[in-house]
Amino acid sequence: MSGFIEGADRGQISLFPERLEDWICGDNPVRIVDVFVDALDLTDLGFDRITSANTGRPGYHPSVLLKLFIYGYLNRIPSSRRLEREANRNVEVMWLMGRLAPDHKTIADFRKLNATAIRKTCAQFVELCRRLGVLKGGCVAIDGSKFKAVNNRDRNFTPRKIALRISLLEQSATRYLEEMARIDRQETRETRIDTVTHLEAKLKRVQAEVHRLNGIAEQLKDTADGQISLTDPDARSMATRGKGTGLVGYNVQTAVDTQTHLIVAHEVTTVGNDRTQLAPMAKAAKAALGLDKLEVIADRGYFNGSQILTCDQAQITATVPRPETSGNRKKGMFVNSMPNVSYGPRLCKNSSLSFLFDRFYRLNFYLWLEGVT
Repeated sequence: MSGFIEGADRGQISLFPERLEDWICGDNPVRIVDVFVDALDLTDLGFDRITSANTGRPGYHPSVLLKLFIYGYLNRIPSSRRLEREANRNVEVMWLMGRLAPDHKTIADFRKLNATAIRKTCAQFVELCRRLGVLKGGCVAIDGSKFKAVNNRDRNFTPRKIALRISLLEQSATRYLEEMARIDRQETRETRIDTVTHLEAKLKRVQAEVHRLNGIAEQLKDTADGQISLTDPDARSMATRGKGTGLVGYNVQTAVDTQTHLIVAHEVTTVGNDRTQLAPMAKAAKAALGLDKLEVIADRGYFNGSQILTCDQAQITATVPRPETSGNRKKGMFVNSMPNVSYGPRLCKNSSLSFLFDRFYRLNFYLWLEGVT
């Protein structure tokens, strides 16, 4: 292979053994993760198993598993099984964890048992960035994303779904009974016995499914939102933009600093829309940044008068476009071309005066169209 870059011989013996420290450069992000976690007070944050037990097999220190979790978050490796593989082959992870390679079950249990403490760790990182002067801006952008849960749509039930399924099952049962009656009249004895037995087995399965659905319908009466998910109990059915493309999952809200694009606040909700999420996320971002006043930007899905009023009372200026509730634009008809003004609480807190101001503004606009000054 002359003329090409050649690699080292795999059987070459080196005089001085290589160190992991030599493979990690001075500006590698894993060094920041290592220093950040070592500086945390894991006891105050609420991590479990800070002190080792006197008996039993020794376990992994929470700081080691926390470093692995943060590394996976930074490199988009959320799976515990993938993190287990990275610990055995990734030089950065080997350096970060001192060549420790925990099992995927250990990683998953750590994440499950320390969810609240990990959330506090994220808040500590935002506080660190604020103290270092990284988060200087007073403006954040809020948006939500739908994340699919490990729960099939067929294993999520609402009263409407159950009523529809029972109706379909009853139709199937009626069809089976009619088929059995037809067979009794037309077919021979030997064929009739085999076919009727097969249809009776199908009918019993349908009846058992109807009984199961009726039991789930009784459980739905005790739920607050009228939904039950069998695989992931916390997941909820949510609509998406495409028709018939809803999913069972979570609505993850994030507030991002507009200058550094760092996430300053986040929340996982089971509400399918964003109309009630503006004020809670804005307040959480304001508390995380430690500011007296804050500017918030969100899309039209967050437009809600009460939410904007709550933000104004908390010294938060919300910029949210109004949704278009008319279909005239798509039909090619006339659409009011006035500026997209939000009559929020800063403009007028009295609903009657706000209504009059709206009518007065529209009157001036139409007079302008007619050429009346």
